[in-house]
Amino acid sequence: MLRLVAVLFLLFSGLAQATAPTVLQRPISLATEQGTLYGSLLLPRGDSPPPVVLIIAGSGPTDRDGNNPGSGRIDNLKRLALLLANNHIASVRYDKRGVAASQPATPDERNLSVERYVADAVAWSRTLKADPRFGPLILLGHSEGALIASLAAEQAGASAVISLAGSGRPVDQVLREQLAERLSGTELQQGLALIDRLKAGQYSRDVPAPLRAVFRPSVQPYLVSLFRQDPAAAFAAVKVPALIVQGRNDIQVSLQDAENLHAAKPDAALALIDGMNHTLRISPAEMNAQRDSYLNPELPLAQALGEKIIAFIRGLPAA
Repeated sequence: MLRLVAVLFLLFSGLAQATAPTVLQRPISLATEQGTLYGSLLLPRGDSPPPVVLIIAGSGPTDRDGNNPGSGRIDNLKRLALLLANNHIASVRYDKRGVAASQPATPDERNLSVERYVADAVAWSRTLKADPRFGPLILLGHSEGALIASLAAEQAGASAVISLAGSGRPVDQVLREQLAERLSGTELQQGLALIDRLKAGQYSRDVPAPLRAVFRPSVQPYLVSLFRQDPAAAFAAVKVPALIVQGRNDIQVSLQDAENLHAAKPDAALALIDGMNHTLRISPAEMNAQRDSYLNPELPLAQALGEKIIAFIRGLPAA
């Protein structure tokens, strides 16, 4: 039996109705040939099947709630799911294979790839589309998850795609810029040479200690698969309505990335949110001043974020 949970989200959003909907909140899982993936379902009760958003987390070991064991707990994707539920929009968010509860599905990161993540998003999508409790399917990807959403959209049969702080450039270009900001001299040249080799599909066993966190041999197969991708081209191939959401104070993904995505798909809606950073909170623009938003799960999401996403979903053509 599903457990009925009355979830009041009035503190989380200025979009809340006078009475919060009753919401089914339960675990959900997806069996694949390579193991079982685990997630969380929020399903508002109503007279008709609500839209359902498949929330795809960003890079690295980021879990279904938006948390990364290496950088603390922020719960931004969990809060986004709660906000959607309060506005009669269902969601499923899940731990990617190799991460958190889904770690046993692919315990060795050498076996991870963009293509596998795309296949998982498609499998989740098809399961949701076959479920009569749900209406139109929207794929929402945060950061690297935006690329996965774009690549999966057609096979998934999605009705819409939302790119939330998604890159508009090949990731090797972004990584080159990040290395140039943090390294110099020999270390920078070694890092750039590693990127060149990975871009060419070649692996390197001998990685200098300062670069191992990014280029350790076990993660190189994934980087090779990632460096093959062009996020703007993938977004241009999306044939359904799309929304680009980008914070003006994001220190990880730039406004230029959002503009690149918009140039690739001019019919997409573009929402640039004043003051919002990569964690989807309002934060100062300076890097040092953003620390709290990366550590404090109690901070609210940017109000305009919910407004833009919910208005976009409500404005989608009827199925």
